[in-house]
Order: sequence, then structure tokens, then C-alpha cells
Amino acid sequence: MEKAGSSAPGQVRWLEVAAGEAGQRVDNYLMRQLKGVPRSLIYRILRRGEVRVNRGRVRPTYRVQTGDQVRIPPLRVAAGRETPRVAAALGARLAGRVLYEDDRLLVLDKPAGMAVHGGSGIGAGVIEALRALRPHAPFLELVHRLDRATSGCLLVAKDRDSLRSLHARLRAGELGKAYLALLRGPCHRVRPAVTAALERNRLRGGERLAQVDPAGKAARTLFKPLTDYRWCCLVEARPLTGRTHQIRVHAAHMGMPLAGDDRYGDRAFNERLRPLGLRRLFLHAHRVSIPDWHQGDSLELSAPLAEELRAVLVRLEETEGTRA
Repeated sequence: MEKAGSSAPGQVRWLEVAAGEAGQRVDNYLMRQLKGVPRSLIYRILRRGEVRVNRGRVRPTYRVQTGDQVRIPPLRVAAGRETPRVAAALGARLAGRVLYEDDRLLVLDKPAGMAVHGGSGIGAGVIEALRALRPHAPFLELVHRLDRATSGCLLVAKDRDSLRSLHARLRAGELGKAYLALLRGPCHRVRPAVTAALERNRLRGGERLAQVDPAGKAARTLFKPLTDYRWCCLVEARPLTGRTHQIRVHAAHMGMPLAGDDRYGDRAFNERLRPLGLRRLFLHAHRVSIPDWHQGDSLELSAPLAEELRAVLVRLEETEGTRA
């Protein structure tokens, strides 16, 4: 296969996707092929349709397949370009946040406020930072995504076969994920399950949103009350499907929006929590389980609740108490 950078600027090139490269998003494929090309430029040529796969336009989320013919427009590639400083700075934030690692999988406790990948005005995220920290790693790809404002367990595959296997388990509902969330309202109002189809990519003020829509994709979230703080409730939320902003939209649909949610939440509720120290979305991916991961043994991992969220719960109990 022709390698990016092997031809001079000013020439259109065609790359053929090899078997070992299939399954990854086309934006990630391009970033690996076009060393030295700024991420912003890669997204720009994708938006403009200058990148073609099998002579057709594709979105950044398109997953390349073996044998795909990828058109690369004329680009000037800066050979040997240094790793962006921003990625190195983000990498420092990830130091000490590895929850688990083997030869196939890496699990991180992602901090809140850090995007999982770059794009849409974000220069770099978790995956770019990891690649900067581990320049000799042959393969690092996100298994799933977390919202920028969400903290907790994030899975990163270290080889193509593991990525495919974990994606298959996600689709089959065999990979368990559980979140801690603080909702508006008492625990007796929590519904054990919310099943409401969701439609994504509705734009409001340039932001990507999701909303309940009977014509959307099926979605199901289980909610389990944990602690009742009278006017708010700590729950465990288990999304059985993986739709955009699923927990946040389903909680709001239930009439119990998440604390700190500036998209689907309640401004008055959020303001009431600010004196208690809440400055972010109260959503934390606290547990992940993978059955039969290694020699028949299941993998069970947990990320401790972020300290700033734990402090909010302590203040809630001190000021409001709890109710059984």
C-alpha cells in the first residue's frame, strides 16, 4: 500500500486499506497515514469532500473496510513534525490514571473536562495524548466514548482484533457499563427503566444534541436509586444501548435531569448545587465489566468517584441529611 508522504505535494494519491487497518474511523485512519498534517486540516478536507472513499464522500465517523480506495488530495506533509505540545500537556493529566492494562486493553480513569479525541475545535484529546505518551505503541484506539464533561472508566484497545471483539460485545450488550449520577428530585420518582427512542445531531446554537423521538433509534437505560438527599437522588445508571447523551436525555425525559447538565438540565437545580461546590456535570462512569476476558475470567473494574463529586455528596449529607 502506498504510504502517505511518499509523493510530492501537488499530487492526488490513492491508498488501499489493508486488512489490518479495516474497522477504524476514516479520520483516525487519515491521522495515522498523514503524519505531520494538522488535525484541523484533516477534518477540513473531510468536510469539504476532498477525501473520497471508493469515489464517494464520507463523514469522519465512516469506518474503512479492507480494499477501500481512499483518495488523498494534494497536501504538504511536514516530515518529522514534533508531537504537539498540547498532546504532551494532556498526557501529563493522564499520568497515574491507568486502572488496568494488559497486552490487549488499557482502561483509564478519564478526568472530567477532557475530550476523548480531537476535532470540532478541540486540538487533541485522550487518544492523542496517549499516542504522544506512547509513540512506539503500534495501535491505540478508543473502544467507546465518554462525553467531555463525564469522568471515569474509558476503554482503549491495543490491537485491531481486540477492538473488533469489544465492539461486537458492545453491540451484543455483553459489555456492562454503570454510571453514578445525581438527579433532581426524590428517589421515589426514579423509574427502574426508561425506554425512549433517541434522535441525535439536532443542532442548537452549533451544539450537537439528542432528543426523544419515536422515529429515532431504540434506547434503554436502567436506573437504580442509591441515596435519597430529599430534593435530589444519587442513582446508578446502566445504559443498555449506546446512544448519544443517552443517560442525560433519559433522565431529563423522566423529569429528573442530571445535576450540572447545561444542555438538558434545570438551571435552578444547578444553581442550588453551586454553593455545595458542583461546577461540572455529575456523571461518572464508575464500573465496567467484560465477561470471559482472559482464560474464562471476567474483568471487573471500578473508577473511584471523582473527588470534587464526592465532596458535593458530603456537603449534601451535612446540610440536607439522607432519607431511607
